[in-house]
Amino acid sequence: MTDIAARAALEAAYRHEKRRVLATLIRLLGGFEAAEEALQDAFVAAADRWPREGVPDNPHAWLVSAGRFKTIDRWRRQARLENALPGLAAVSESEEVPAMPETIQDDELRLIFTCCHPVLNADARIALTLREIGGLTTEEIARAYLTSPPTIAQRIVRAKARIRDAAIPYEVPGRAELPERLESALRVIYLIFNEGYAATGGVSLTRAELSAEAIRLGRLVVRLLDEPEALGLLALMLLHESRRHARTDASGDLVLLEDQDRALWDRGLIAEAEGLIDRAMASRRVGAYVLQAAIAAVHAGASDFATTDWAEITGLYDVLRRIAPSPVVALNRAVAIGMRDGAEAGLAAIEAAMHEGALDAYHLAHSARADMLRRLGRSDDARAAYTRALDLVRLEPERRFLERRLAQLG
Repeated sequence: MTDIAARAALEAAYRHEKRRVLATLIRLLGGFEAAEEALQDAFVAAADRWPREGVPDNPHAWLVSAGRFKTIDRWRRQARLENALPGLAAVSESEEVPAMPETIQDDELRLIFTCCHPVLNADARIALTLREIGGLTTEEIARAYLTSPPTIAQRIVRAKARIRDAAIPYEVPGRAELPERLESALRVIYLIFNEGYAATGGVSLTRAELSAEAIRLGRLVVRLLDEPEALGLLALMLLHESRRHARTDASGDLVLLEDQDRALWDRGLIAEAEGLIDRAMASRRVGAYVLQAAIAAVHAGASDFATTDWAEITGLYDVLRRIAPSPVVALNRAVAIGMRDGAEAGLAAIEAAMHEGALDAYHLAHSARADMLRRLGRSDDARAAYTRALDLVRLEPERRFLERRLAQLG
């Protein structure tokens, strides 16, 4: 095999297998630090051996075995294998990765539920899981939380220390314990999807591999727990995913919802999502994800932007704001009001949402305000708001969109 082919295979494995390999190594080695070091060892070994020996048929299993045995060898050299991890000796006797007899048969989903332990506070468990399982950087997580990277880094460090100091086992919770961890697990999956559907930085608007992984995990959760919010989350992700190919043009530039070619929307995904929403609604236990999915379904059901039922969308946001208030929900509701009642009402609602705080560093809030000002013909004020959004944006397609808006204002 040529070096170029081996390097391409290694890069593909790093993109697609890294999270799964890490999750399996954490299960086998019993800790984050050991697993992270083993992951690095595995890819170093692959970089050395794959060009000479060829790419294995099962890169995931090869990388897991390489990382695991590198760690075992290191522990043996340090003469502390028996004390460090007594139960690993039997694992080291086989080249096969042991099957999991537990309820959850997927290492990544298993680890998500493990990390979402009630002993950790909600923000810490979600930040930790996004970093270790979602593969998001502290900067990406911080932008999702509208906070600073050092704050997120501290949460992750404290969560790992808490797991270590409290000797929290890396094991699958019993079926009776799963529901109490479900809220955090769903939050993690949705944040992974969001980073894939609307990346917080970089040259591409989307990261398809992250969205696909989140949908895969969402399907597993639905099969595991037939809970309305799990159904709602999967439906929401499918509805967003159905529009992926219409969200950018041939140049990779952003296409707004009102300008999208709806013939490009995936009607199969939309139909599947609508079925999930019906199942969730039938339970009469409607939560935040079900409501968000219902909002997305109203958009999907409109034949064009002009016929969108903004009154229904605003009503759904009213309910969502009562049961799951957040600055972003307030902003989205304000935009819906602007679509329903006109730009003047929309501007007032957006400014009220921004006055409540936590949105000043959020570029989409300034962009939404600028759009209402533009619709009202207040060009100077719109230009200032677009400029503020431009100062905050990190994603190149969004930057180009804002620059076009500014150019249109003159």
